[in-house]
Amino acid sequence: MRKTFLIFAACFMAIVASAQILETVSMQQITFPDGKDGKIVGISPKGNFLLLTNLDEKGLISYDLTTKTTTTISEEGGTGWDVKISKDASKITYRKRNWEGDARIVKFDIMQYNINDRKATMCAKAQSGTEKLVDATANVTASISTDLELVLTRNGKRIVLNPNNTDKAYSWASISPDGSKILYYVATQGCYVCDLDGQNAQFVARNCRAAQWYDNNIIIGMADEDDGHKFTASAIVAYTLDGKSQVLVNKEMVAMYPYVAPGKVAFTTDAGKMYLMTVK
Repeated sequence: MRKTFLIFAACFMAIVASAQILETVSMQQITFPDGKDGKIVGISPKGNFLLLTNLDEKGLISYDLTTKTTTTISEEGGTGWDVKISKDASKITYRKRNWEGDARIVKFDIMQYNINDRKATMCAKAQSGTEKLVDATANVTASISTDLELVLTRNGKRIVLNPNNTDKAYSWASISPDGSKILYYVATQGCYVCDLDGQNAQFVARNCRAAQWYDNNIIIGMADEDDGHKFTASAIVAYTLDGKSQVLVNKEMVAMYPYVAPGKVAFTTDAGKMYLMTVK
């Protein structure tokens, strides 16, 4: 345990001592209309709305950052988990619990909500819920299989990639804005990027989990600590592919699971406080 702590401390100090990548212009707290806490589970690629859910991940709400108004997408349980927004910010893909058949077997319908007409349609029925959702409108996606494999899907063709060998457990996969690289995390090793064919794996950071592409060179994730039962600290950190790093939000805030758009970084604390940073 002490060895693990010392390794993390060394990594964290290296981040603190690094150069500035982004400048924070402002930070505002986001709340539900009734003042309750919740979780941010997405931000529009255009940066014009957030997706919010309750602390128990029941319900899904769109929060317009211009008008400060909300739109209810779903009020059902489980809909606030693993939500995906299309690149053009017009569609939201989410899960809805399917109660048909044996109630002991948990199944989900995959729903797609259209922002423009405010209607939801079913994309797939009675799924297991173990596969991670992807943007259903994209021709090329990176995802994680139920066996924790890194999977590239191109025009419906599914390819399992092994950039760090087959015995590794992958998570948090996404494709860069220019479509040339895959960002992913390897358990016990850290955050990497590779080419779309799974070649040229490049190490980015030891403790940068749930990372997101800010642009084609900057990624933003969380550097978290725990005591084996709960999170005790978590910083929002930025890294560049050429080796620079920066702490955007200090670890005492226990800031977790960032979502990014041009000029914006959104996150939730472990206490359910939601924040939106404006950066440049």
